[in-house]
Amino acid sequence: MEQIKHFSHEHLLSLVQLQPHQNNEDFDKEEEDGDEDNDDIVVKEDCHLGTCKMCEEEIYLFHLCYYSCNECDYSLHKFCAQLPTTHQNHPLHPGHNLRLSKRFWINYPTFTHVFTNYEEWRCDICHDKQKWLYNYHCPICIFSMDIICATISKQKMNHPSHHHQLQRYVSRMTSVCNACGNEHSGTFYHCTNCSCFRIHLDCALLPTKLLIQQSWNGSFSHSHFLTLAYCFPYDEQNAKFFPNCRVCEKGFDPYLGNSGFYLWHYRCDKCRYYVHVDCATSRKEAFMSSILMPAGFGKAYKNFKDEDHPNMIRCPFPDESVNLLTHLFINKGNLNMKVAMIDGERFSHRHPLVFYDTFLNGSVPLHDPMKRVELLCDGCVRPITNVPFYKCSQDCNFVLHEWCTRLSSQIQDHYHHPDHRLVFMPKAPTDFLGVFECEVCRLPCNGFAYGCTQCNYYVDINCGFVPDVITHEAHPNHLLLRFKASLLVDIYCKACGYWIPSVGGFHCPSCDFYLHANCALLLPRRIRHKYDKHQLSLTYNPVENHSSRYFCDICEDELNPTKWFYHCRTCASSMHGACAPLKFHCEQYTTNDRTSIFKYINVKFGGTVEIEDHPGPLTFVQGINADGDCIVCGMHLQYGMIFKCFRCKFALHKQCVRKKSVIRATLP
Repeated sequence: MEQIKHFSHEHLLSLVQLQPHQNNEDFDKEEEDGDEDNDDIVVKEDCHLGTCKMCEEEIYLFHLCYYSCNECDYSLHKFCAQLPTTHQNHPLHPGHNLRLSKRFWINYPTFTHVFTNYEEWRCDICHDKQKWLYNYHCPICIFSMDIICATISKQKMNHPSHHHQLQRYVSRMTSVCNACGNEHSGTFYHCTNCSCFRIHLDCALLPTKLLIQQSWNGSFSHSHFLTLAYCFPYDEQNAKFFPNCRVCEKGFDPYLGNSGFYLWHYRCDKCRYYVHVDCATSRKEAFMSSILMPAGFGKAYKNFKDEDHPNMIRCPFPDESVNLLTHLFINKGNLNMKVAMIDGERFSHRHPLVFYDTFLNGSVPLHDPMKRVELLCDGCVRPITNVPFYKCSQDCNFVLHEWCTRLSSQIQDHYHHPDHRLVFMPKAPTDFLGVFECEVCRLPCNGFAYGCTQCNYYVDINCGFVPDVITHEAHPNHLLLRFKASLLVDIYCKACGYWIPSVGGFHCPSCDFYLHANCALLLPRRIRHKYDKHQLSLTYNPVENHSSRYFCDICEDELNPTKWFYHCRTCASSMHGACAPLKFHCEQYTTNDRTSIFKYINVKFGGTVEIEDHPGPLTFVQGINADGDCIVCGMHLQYGMIFKCFRCKFALHKQCVRKKSVIRATLP
């Protein structure tokens, strides 16, 4: 009936039709059609359409319709408005007639039956205390039942998350919700066909679309609407590299225990942005305090003062030409002290080194990926992109940054080797190329080193000056402190996702945020690659409006966008951090290397060696697939440090050269 005259109200009540949940597919279609006015679809979590004056419960969208007074604020559920004043043979109290009234019967200790309007009473079905609420009562049995219990069989819900109709439980309860996986107290709806499927009313009322808002400053943490999704199966998570919640940084359980029912979440597939329902709706507090925060936000309240850390290392460095040594000598204020020529013997070089402070010294091209010009420092093995620098006075390819000529002769109390002092070594006493594995970053290096020959302990010159504290753009406003990892605790790097060994790295004491020292210090903010005309930026999360899969432009493997990578927004190109070195003869991704850093970032290739078994020089390079197998050990040469002849297919591993008679060797 469109209008009714109800005994509880003096005015006519009109029937109001409600719209059920909008289908997510319909919403996505509207977005594709260019309809950006979605304000009506974003429903607040506590949104309701009034309160029923009979049962005193809210009226929600899933009730589909209700009766309302056009003249005053008076509303009734449709099933409450249609209740008879006398109920015969009710299934919860068969045999006697039940009368609808706001009055009820109570039993005093004198066993006299009193009919009253004032006292608090308890429903004999759900045992909830009620007052001034319509009820059905039986004067014969002194039995009272509230309206909610009387209409429970009619309180049903068609929810898009489940293929069966859901019915309300008779009484309030405490149970685990199949939607969010958390324990709730209150009203639940359950499926009478599927065993143990129940969802809490709060989860049933979650909006289909919303904008996620950061709780500490009111700003939106994601620019697109998030869609409520009712499943995130294992195979889909696997295809998307098992993403974590972008708020709390925890993973997604596909099922609730062993029930087989999927848990819900909010998502933006355009940007691979996924969050738990509690995190998206702020039902779960994101912070432990005004300072602490999860690692995934990328913003936090500042927990230090700049004046307390005047020489703070702020990562990532702008580009590959900047490293720890740059900051070390800039802070000391002793750069640009011009010395026209220095002796190269201190650096194990037989020729003097000439100081270049302007381009007038000669036509020495600086490192430029776009022009295929490579100029790497023999000390720190970083590109030389600006003057001043030192270069061999002859035709040798020996160059040094100015700061690499001012290194101290020794360092003491090194963090990883505090007992012995480490002495400066222009060439580590390991092999004729001076290649060693750094004890801090675990990367091979043939640049300058600090070492202890007594312990056979060597570090590259950058790792000799690793600071105790840094900050990083990926976790701003919080200090990251250097730490040593315990062998008994599994700690994983936020950048690459791999285990941090006992040498440790950096971490935020307030948050669950850890970084390898390599990932923090060796991944610059921007790079210029020879295959891309634009600069690529270091990216910490999937890019917005990049709905397609990610593939590395170098190795052509699929890329995990939840780990740090380089990306160009202009041309939408991406590449692994390990695939983006500025060494032009190194074009292959070292897939067996479990890190985001190019394995040979500290190795300067290009030296030659001559052996008795082969006419002509063999060049020191990184092996690629086309190089085939080693002529000594028979193992594949791809990704290894090798010597090969560019006139034929003769090639062998660097370590296999020791089994040959070396006639002559030239350093890079």
